[in-house]
Amino acid sequence: QVQLMESGGGLVQAGGSLRLSCATSRYIFSISAMGWYRQVPGKQRELVATITIGGSTNYADSVKGRFTISRDNAKNTVYLQMDSLEPGDTAAYYCNARVIIGRAADYWGQGTQVTVSS
Repeated sequence: QVQLMESGGGLVQAGGSLRLSCATSRYIFSISAMGWYRQVPGKQRELVATITIGGSTNYADSVKGRFTISRDNAKNTVYLQMDSLEPGDTAAYYCNARVIIGRAADYWGQGTQVTVSS
C-alpha cells in the first residue's frame, strides 16, 4: 500500500511562513511527479504546485512568488515552502504522487491543515 506521509501544517499569522513535507517510498518517488493541492470546505480541491521528476515546477497564479516546491531525491521527500502567507491560504493541504512511468496512478496523503490568521 502506497503511503504519503505529510507534516508541517499549523497555525500562523498573516505574513508568516510554513514548510510542508511529504515523504513516500523510494520507488514511488522515483516514478512520480509530485504535487501539492489544497481544499476548503464546500469547494473543489485545487492545484497549488507541482514538480516533475526532472525538477520542472508549476504553480497556481495565486501562490506564484510566495510558495516554492522542491524535491529531495535522496530523502524521497517533496517540500512546499510557503512564505508571505495570507488568510486566503487557509485550507487542508494534500500531497499528491502522480505515477508517470509505467502504469499511471494517483496517490494522496491524508492532508495537513494550514490556518493563517489575520
